[in-house]
Amino acid sequence: MIYTFISRLVSTGLTVSLLALMPVITWAGPGAHGPNGEHLDSPTMGNANTTRASLQIEARSDLFELVATLTGGELSILIDRFATNEPVLRAQVEVESGGLKAQAKFHEDIGDYSIDDPAMLKKLSSPGEHPLVITVLAGEDSDLLDGVLQVPTFSADHEHGIHWAWWVLGALIIFALLGVAAALVHKKRQRQFSEGGRV
Repeated sequence: MIYTFISRLVSTGLTVSLLALMPVITWAGPGAHGPNGEHLDSPTMGNANTTRASLQIEARSDLFELVATLTGGELSILIDRFATNEPVLRAQVEVESGGLKAQAKFHEDIGDYSIDDPAMLKKLSSPGEHPLVITVLAGEDSDLLDGVLQVPTFSADHEHGIHWAWWVLGALIIFALLGVAAALVHKKRQRQFSEGGRV
């Protein structure tokens, strides 16, 4: 009968869809968790960690050491004295990259220096490697520190994988709806058969 064929078709479709979806479920499934419940072993979290790490540089010299992070619409720079770890406050800091120069602003509340020059931020935010030369003038001490800021480009393959997963989920939903429809048809025919038998 037609409903039997539909039921078998739906059952086969659901099985195939679940098997096809299994790698995606495993790929994005729960594993190790961080303190806030984030998935530490998921690809998305991995990309986030990689991006966060790559948007940060560390540099040191005989006098100073610094950490510069591109985040929140600025390049934030924390500077310490190399020998004592003492924060370097109210210094003159200049950043140079690819022919562009920008003076850093000092934040009294945080103790960091920030670059918010639009042209500089636009350049540093573009994918690729950006060599930085940071000049620090603190009292009678001055030095040049350099590093390379690496901004990655997300792989298109990751996006295709997400689209493929959505297609599988859509197919799974369609098969589920067909299964419900087949069950309703089967139930209706059974009821009609029963009523016809009683008559």
